Amino acid sequence: MEIVVAGRHTDVPERFRQHVTDKLARLEQLAPRAQRIDVEVTHEPNPRQAAAAERVELTVVGKGPVIRAEACADDRYGAFDLAIDKLAERLRRARDRRKSHRGKVPAPVSDPLPPLEDLEPEPVAPEPSEDGVVETTLGDSPVVIREKVHVAQPMTIDDALYEMELVGHDFFLFVDAETAQPSVAYRRRGWSYGIIKLDAAVTSMGSGDGAAAAPQAGGVAAPAGAAAQR
Repeated sequence: MEIVVAGRHTDVPERFRQHVTDKLARLEQLAPRAQRIDVEVTHEPNPRQAAAAERVELTVVGKGPVIRAEACADDRYGAFDLAIDKLAERLRRARDRRKSHRGKVPAPVSDPLPPLEDLEPEPVAPEPSEDGVVETTLGDSPVVIREKVHVAQPMTIDDALYEMELVGHDFFLFVDAETAQPSVAYRRRGWSYGIIKLDAAVTSMGSGDGAAAAPQAGGVAAPAGAAAQR
């Protein structure tokens, strides 16, 4: 398993790299299908953010869903210890889920949706970074738009909530396997979740006065479960 340590707005000394490598190597038994663990260390120079000046993000890449954890502290060793504890817990959860599903025949998965290549292109196509992220400015304004395209395999709501917990985010964008609708799962208060779906159906052209009917689009929020899948 490869371990890649990188610094963002900061240098990463060899001593810290070795500390990270030694500790992450112990997690290999929890992630036997992992091919790489990316470690990103970020420093916040603002003195007002001294209590969270160091942020460490850990990302496990391999066969299966991406598993991520991050934490902040006043020093990078403390931030790393908090992040690796979160990562270990999510790896255990993923391992237990694999065990509970072992022996079951997986449901057939339909073909993934085509890439969003029909969108109106930018006048000048910026070059994507190594991780596929593209940043553009909005006209002459200082507003920066950050874009990243992910391959979307249709999944159930239960699987979407499971993968959202693995990356530790408050929302998760996915394609519903039952309805083929673009959907967003999000965390609500307590241990409940919500689902927003897009109805992208477009009505036909009107024949009476020649006016076109407006596209039918909307979102429906509904709780997806009373508790997280632990």
